[in-house]
Amino acid sequence: MCGIVGVVGRGPASAPLLDALRRLEYRGYDSAGIATLEAGSLTRRRAVGKLANLKSRLDSEPLSGRIGIGHTRWATHGRPDENNAHPHMVGGVALVHNGIIENHRELRNELKAAGAHFTSETDSEVVAHLVSRERKNGCEPVAAVRKVLPRLNGTFALAFLFEGHENLLIGARKGSPLAVGYGRGEMFLGSDAISLAPLTDVVAYLEDGDLAVLTREQIEFLDVNGERLHRASAKIAFSALAVHKGEHRHFMAKEIHEQPKVVGQTLAQYIDRNRTIRLPSVDVDFGTIDRVSIVACGTAFYAGLIAKYWFERYAKLPVEIDIASEFRYRDVPFGAGNLAIFVSQSGETADTLASLEFAKTHGQRVLSVVNVQTSTMARASNIVLPTLAGPEIGVASTKAFTCQLATLICIAIAAGRSRGVLSAEDESSLVRGLAEIPSYMARALELEPKVHELARKISTASDALFIGRGTNYPLALEGALKLKEVTYIHAEGYAAGELKHGPIALIDKNLPVIVIAPSDRTFEKAMSNTQEVIARGGPIILLTDQKGASLAASSACSVLELPDMPQSVAPLALAVPLQLLAYHSAAILGTDVDQPRNLAKSVTVE
Repeated sequence: MCGIVGVVGRGPASAPLLDALRRLEYRGYDSAGIATLEAGSLTRRRAVGKLANLKSRLDSEPLSGRIGIGHTRWATHGRPDENNAHPHMVGGVALVHNGIIENHRELRNELKAAGAHFTSETDSEVVAHLVSRERKNGCEPVAAVRKVLPRLNGTFALAFLFEGHENLLIGARKGSPLAVGYGRGEMFLGSDAISLAPLTDVVAYLEDGDLAVLTREQIEFLDVNGERLHRASAKIAFSALAVHKGEHRHFMAKEIHEQPKVVGQTLAQYIDRNRTIRLPSVDVDFGTIDRVSIVACGTAFYAGLIAKYWFERYAKLPVEIDIASEFRYRDVPFGAGNLAIFVSQSGETADTLASLEFAKTHGQRVLSVVNVQTSTMARASNIVLPTLAGPEIGVASTKAFTCQLATLICIAIAAGRSRGVLSAEDESSLVRGLAEIPSYMARALELEPKVHELARKISTASDALFIGRGTNYPLALEGALKLKEVTYIHAEGYAAGELKHGPIALIDKNLPVIVIAPSDRTFEKAMSNTQEVIARGGPIILLTDQKGASLAASSACSVLELPDMPQSVAPLALAVPLQLLAYHSAAILGTDVDQPRNLAKSVTVE
């Protein structure tokens, strides 16, 4: 979603602000802007489209102020044009905002009745007007912000500049993430630690309801009543170099190829040398649990859907799987003391966070599987099991997905052992399979040249169908999502057995069908579905293993052959060619692979 940055610096602020905004591009945006104080007066530059457009504007109309704020906007209220781009400036107040002010219409009408004039369609401008009004009524900047915040319904991360105050930057947070960074004679503010990485390696995170008052000398944390708070600072755990593309054309390609390494790192923290699963700090007696709830959005939801099969097979533990945006709006019959697992790459997804708090209020033990250990979700959870994917910049999730799968299967195996469903020998056998996952994924990457050729055919289609059975059904959903995210080709995923219940009507020579069918217990059924497609002239791409490829040799399929591998770990390796197929199709079509239109990496508003 939107990204915000702020600098109280020793030199011109525009260059570090622009660099920090570049590091927030992965969130998705359609306009950008910067405001600084020039000789005590607020001045801004805004541009629609990519940051290159803002840079051109700054090159021709430079800003020299030493204090400033910047923003990348993903349109919610109002079109993506310059009037709606941030920062917004009203009566000596400039602000940038991430989130949604849900009662903005009521506040706008109140302000208009008092004579306010609006220049944008955004909800954010309302906040600038309210703070400006408090300033005109005699409030100092911090007091003005404190008076306005309780009036705002919804979510926000805000940063404010004030005319005439060259050593003051104010941040505020409710629901949307916000971090501050410490320097020597300079301080920083940003939506996440990645944006601050080139500027500082010491950060602190605002909690909900916090204000941060930044000067060149210090950062002070306050609550809405003005009482001082303590927020611990910490070293950033990754290098700024971690977000470079390296030798790859796109971040998505780099992140696909990183998977054997990062999945291996993730598994290593949960597998001990005795070939058993070790879940550090998991204070849960799986034997007393009668149900697990798994909640997530998008790709993380599909990881949770695969995990449902694992928990039910290896732990005999019933699982309810929910999309986070629906979970808390159902009348969920919670059992006391059960486990709720929340899955998120960023740990800042608004719907998932709201569902997490909902589960906590109903007495659930909360376990989060997250890639950012300092995220809001991690801090709000009883138990945190991190994935070690590293920063994922491509909007279409790849390595975060497979690291989530690696973590979730470890939890399922641990639960099975704890509940007496799995013997020590069973556990050892499953762990041996886990240890081989990186090599299976590396073998899958070797299919890339053939995938590229198949992508040429996919890129000419207007629609595509993905089918699978068992854990391959969620993989079909994920494969379809990847393709439509980065290529804009309409794609759907189905359980293969549902083909005859409607989707088969779509089959013709122009509809490619991607069949995910390793030689598991559902292989024969999946191949029957495949024959139904072939009989109607549908072109088939079959993802299978060596045994499956030999059994399907007589079928009219384009085959992507992976090594034979245990059924338990197959989803992690099978995900790789699906990701490559989407990536190469998008690259052929020339779409913006890393920042697809209309999408945001971290969805921090409901």
